Amino acid sequence: MPFEALTAASARRRFAVISFLSWLPTGLTIAPMVLLMSERGLSVAEIGLVSAIYSALCIALELPTGGLADVIGRRWTLAASAAFALAGVAMMAFATSLWPFALSAVLRGIGRALSSGPAEAWYVDTLHAVEGPDADLKPGLARGGAMGSVSLAVGVLAGGLIPLLVPDGPVSPLAVPVLASVVASAVLLVAALVTMPEPPRHRTTLGTVLRGVPETVRDGLRLALRDLGLRRLLLISFAFGVALNSIELLTPQRLASLTGQAETGGTLYALVAALGFGAGAAGSALAPAAARLFRGSVGGSIAGVVVMAGAVGALAASVALDGVPGMVATAAAYVVIYAALSAVGVLRSEMMHRRVASGRRATLMSVSSLQLQFGGMTSSLALGWLTAQLGIGGTWGVVAVVVLVSAALFVRLPEVSPARVELPSPAPGPRGRSGSGSRSSA
Repeated sequence: MPFEALTAASARRRFAVISFLSWLPTGLTIAPMVLLMSERGLSVAEIGLVSAIYSALCIALELPTGGLADVIGRRWTLAASAAFALAGVAMMAFATSLWPFALSAVLRGIGRALSSGPAEAWYVDTLHAVEGPDADLKPGLARGGAMGSVSLAVGVLAGGLIPLLVPDGPVSPLAVPVLASVVASAVLLVAALVTMPEPPRHRTTLGTVLRGVPETVRDGLRLALRDLGLRRLLLISFAFGVALNSIELLTPQRLASLTGQAETGGTLYALVAALGFGAGAAGSALAPAAARLFRGSVGGSIAGVVVMAGAVGALAASVALDGVPGMVATAAAYVVIYAALSAVGVLRSEMMHRRVASGRRATLMSVSSLQLQFGGMTSSLALGWLTAQLGIGGTWGVVAVVVLVSAALFVRLPEVSPARVELPSPAPGPRGRSGSGSRSSA
C-alpha cells in the first residue's frame, strides 16, 4: 500500500504489528541467554563483560541512530536494526567462546540502538499526515505499547519453556529459543520493509548522512534543552530508569531468598516477569481511559505515578513476609508497578510527540531512551551501597520516594507546547524533512 493510501486505522494496525515483532526477538532470549553463555564455558566475569559491551554500545549509539532515523527514514532504520539483531543472535546461537559472544553483543547493541524510536516516529508522522497535527495519538500508542508488552511476555515464556521441551541433540536446548529469535528478527526485517511506507525523500548520499546526522542530533538536543516541558518529561524518564533497574536487579534476589535456591528463584522470577509484561500490556491499553478519567494526559500521568510509587512502597513492605505470602506480595506489587509504568509511558510519549516536529522526532525518542539508561546506570552505581546499608526493603523504600517525587514534574505541564516550532533544517537540499513533511509539525 502506498503512503498516500494509508488510513488512521491501518496505521494503528501496522504499528501494533511492528511493535509486537520488534520486541519478540528480545523476549525469546531473556531467559536462556545467560545460561547459554555459562553452558558454553564463560565465567561470571566474562558474562558481565559481554553484558557491559552490549550496554555501552546502546548508550554510545543511542543519539546517532536516532538522528539517522530522522535523516534516512524510519523504515530503513528499523530494517537495519532487524538485520543487525539477526546477525547478532545468529552468532550467539553458535558461539563457543568469549570473543564470538562479545561480537554478538556488539551486533545486538547496534541493532538495539537502531530500534529505539523509528517505529513510533513513523506511526506519529503517518497519523499526523492523515488526520493533522492535532490527531489523537493515545489509541495507537496504547495499542503499540500493549502489543510490545504482550510480545515480551510471550517471548520470555517461550524462551523459558522451549529448552524444557527440546531433547538434547546436536543443538543445545538453550540455543533453540535463540534460533527462534533469528527467525523473529528476519520476520521483523521483512515487515519493516513491507508495512511501513513513507513519503518519497530527496536522494540521500553518504555525505548527506555524515553531515545530516550530527546536525539532527545537535538540533534535537537543543530543542530538548530549551523546551521546559520536554526537559521535565525527560527527567521523568531518568527517574523511571532508576526505578526499573532497582526493581529488576533486586527482585530475583528477593525471590531466591524466599524459595531458598537460586534456580527456583530464577524460575519464579521468569513467571513474575511474564506477569509483569502482561500487566504492562493492560496498562498501555488502559492509558486512554486513564486520561479521560483524570481529565487529560497530565492528570492520568500523575495518578499513574502515584500508583506506581505506592506499589514500589508495597514491594518494600513485602520483605517482612516469608514463604508463599512473601512470593504473592512481591509478584502482586511487581505486576502493579509495570501496569502503572506502561500507562504513564503511553501518556508521556503523547505529550512528547506534541512538542516536537517530524524532523527531530526519532532523535527525541532516542534522548528519552538515553535518559532511561542513564537512570539505570545511576541506580546501578548506588544500588550496592544502598542495599548494604538499608537492605533490599530499605532500598525499595528510597526508590518509592524517588518515583513519588517525580510526579511533581507533571504538575502544571501543558499537554501541548504553546509554540510547536521545529529548529530550522537546511532547505532546499537532499536531507529535507522526514515523515509526513510540513503537515506533521507537532
